[in-house]
Amino acid sequence: MRVLEILGICFVAFIALLFVIFFRRRLLMLGGGTIRLQVRVNTIVPGRGWSTGIGQFVGDELRFHRMFSLAFRPKRVLDRTVLVVEEKRRPDGPERLTMPAQWCVLRCSHCGAGEIEIAMAESTVTGFLSWLEAAPPGQPGSVSPRPTIRPRTIEQ
Repeated sequence: MRVLEILGICFVAFIALLFVIFFRRRLLMLGGGTIRLQVRVNTIVPGRGWSTGIGQFVGDELRFHRMFSLAFRPKRVLDRTVLVVEEKRRPDGPERLTMPAQWCVLRCSHCGAGEIEIAMAESTVTGFLSWLEAAPPGQPGSVSPRPTIRPRTIEQ
């Protein structure tokens, strides 16, 4: 009988833990401006090391919260004033098994953290790039104005 009590307590604790995790997720998504994304946290094995989570846009920051965590503080904070997208590609190799087919992987350079890879849905990439380009003029993520082309004068 003692074993059944211990198993019952473990089961109730597990259900309570799941409730807290999903309640935390709901609280994070309550304010709006959130997206589903994955961030590569480990690059030791190629194609592996992705962490699923929620991205929350707050001002000039994209805050990454892990999906299965109890922490209310973000795991990573990406500042759009120093974030530049270097490459956009489709998942390849083992990545195809861990993320949906319509997702894209963005390799970004971030001044404080070096290079970082972010994966998100194709439709989300459009909004993310718009948010990144909407930075004030002169920031690394913003689009610079087109250079004006002037006709060359021939000197004799």
